[in-house]
Amino acid sequence: MEKTYGCHKISEGKAEGEALFSTDALCFYLVNPESGVVIEKNHCLYGQCISGKILIFPNGKGSSVVQADGMYQLKMKGTEPKAMIIQNPDTTLVASAIIMETPMVDHVDEAFYKEVKNGDTVRVDASCGTLVVEKFES
Repeated sequence: MEKTYGCHKISEGKAEGEALFSTDALCFYLVNPESGVVIEKNHCLYGQCISGKILIFPNGKGSSVVQADGMYQLKMKGTEPKAMIIQNPDTTLVASAIIMETPMVDHVDEAFYKEVKNGDTVRVDASCGTLVVEKFES
């Protein structure tokens, strides 16, 4: 079953991958660039890999330097998320996503957050302002 949601483009591009939700703010500097695994203790994604995922999270945290450097290190190692869906973008994450050509969107229909689950396939088309979700059936 597929469902389409509207969104707002921050950084253009298209990507498809597995949804990975974080209910905690994310500091990209606390993600191992070699593996893409979150190493921040007490984080809801601790021990999980964000590499190649469609990362859905509320906002970033940490200084602008550690946020930008963390994203840069992930990009250089090829362990970054395929796209990011963020609820509260900040200037550093927006600029980093644009520079690193990572699709990023916000202003997603509220139903998206209630209906989409980890493991669902999400197609992000930031340029057209759409998210298409294929539900994971277990």
